[in-house]
Amino acid sequence: MRRHDKEITDRGSIDTIIRKARVCRIALCDGTTPYLVPMCFGYDGRSLFLHSANEGRKIDILRQNPKVCFEFETDCEVLPSDKPCSFSMRYRSVVGSGRTVFVEDLESRHHALQLILRQYSDETFILSDKALENIVIIRVDIEGITGKQSRV
Repeated sequence: MRRHDKEITDRGSIDTIIRKARVCRIALCDGTTPYLVPMCFGYDGRSLFLHSANEGRKIDILRQNPKVCFEFETDCEVLPSDKPCSFSMRYRSVVGSGRTVFVEDLESRHHALQLILRQYSDETFILSDKALENIVIIRVDIEGITGKQSRV
């Protein structure tokens, strides 16, 4: 990272940003074409969990190339200035990379979907096996991760 003064190295702080975030963006590579997708997610401290329809461009790409980059941000605010080129931003962000795995066994799929739901609600939900048949659960095993903050 070029600006070491903005780097977040504490994993607890990185985890806090992820847990506070509302959207996970994953970047995929479709041959030589980048493809970016905002997604709902769950997090267990080691892996990200995503859900998707059973088919579509994202699924096709991941079956060919399981490598992804991901991004989260929180506490974003534009800091205006009287000078046009002096605007700034306040933010905390996390960027990382990993490898995706399609979660197949039913118990792990239930657990992953509960993690995703817990990211957005304090309620406990009863999930039917049938509900899981209509979606794909994707686990992202994190291989590298870093945080950055500005004007926090």
